[in-house]
Amino acid sequence: MNNAETNFESQKSGDALEKNLNRIKNHRKAATHLQAASKFHLEAATWREKGNDEKAEQSTIAAHGQVTLSNKVQKAGKNNRREYIR
Repeated sequence: MNNAETNFESQKSGDALEKNLNRIKNHRKAATHLQAASKFHLEAATWREKGNDEKAEQSTIAAHGQVTLSNKVQKAGKNNRREYIR
C-alpha cells in the first residue's frame, strides 16, 4: 500500500468511528428523553391518585413532549443528520 491508500483507509476508518460515536450519542439522548417521559408519566399517575386532574394533565403533556423529542433524536440518527442537538 502506498501513502495515499493508507491515508484513505485511515480516513475511512475514522469516518466509521465518528459515525458510531454519533449513533451512541443519539441512543443516549433518546434514552434521556424517555427517562424524563417515564418520570412525568409517574407524576401524572400520582396526581390522578390525589384527584388533581389539572396537574396530571400537565405532567402527561410534558411526558408526550419528551417522547416527541426522543423520536426526533432517533429519526435524526437514523437519517445520519445532525438536526437535533441539545
